[in-house]
Amino acid sequence: MAAPSPGRIGAVLESNQIEAIARMVLEAVQKEEEKGNGYAVPIGVSARHIHLTQEHVEALFGPGYQLTKKKDLMGGQFAANEQVTIVGLKLRAIENVRILGPVRKASQVEISATDAIKLGIKAPIRESGDIAGSAPIAVVGPAGALYLKEGCIIAARHIHMSPKEAAEAGLHDGDYVSVKVENDRGTVFNHVKIRVDQSFTLEMHIDTDEANASHIAQGDTAYIIKG
Repeated sequence: MAAPSPGRIGAVLESNQIEAIARMVLEAVQKEEEKGNGYAVPIGVSARHIHLTQEHVEALFGPGYQLTKKKDLMGGQFAANEQVTIVGLKLRAIENVRILGPVRKASQVEISATDAIKLGIKAPIRESGDIAGSAPIAVVGPAGALYLKEGCIIAARHIHMSPKEAAEAGLHDGDYVSVKVENDRGTVFNHVKIRVDQSFTLEMHIDTDEANASHIAQGDTAYIIKG
């Protein structure tokens, strides 16, 4: 059996080397792509809703009334069975607005920018709980109505994380990040606040306007790309 010529050996070695290099490059590219995607976060689309004090619950539903639970949410909150109607300054109304419990120290209505236009009010973009100087709104229930001089906001987008998840992502409560969603719209959200608490489940919250404009559905995935 004739030995392979030096030229043939060189060709075989070259072919094997090319295959090995190709595999190495492919693996490196895949790792870089995964790294570039950033920390994955499921998306929750938040519809309009309202938080109420116990005093305001009773004003709307009657003395001694207690909210009843429909569905548990993160952070000890729940979606109540009860709903109300909200009314803007031009007497434009939106019905069937879900109440979230438990009761709070201050009542707050969270709507979208489209809702604000329909209601004829100028609701500012705020973090939940920051209602000083926000838009006025009337609320109507089955047993009464009330007028809030302030309390109607468009909730700023944010990400809920547990301390463990925040540590994995290298983030802290109060940090701001940019987030990308890789779909047919290819949207990047900037100025997204990180909120960390032991009771939180990992989820990014955007409103219905943001979801519709970006072609995002409940449960889609976003990626943190910049801290």
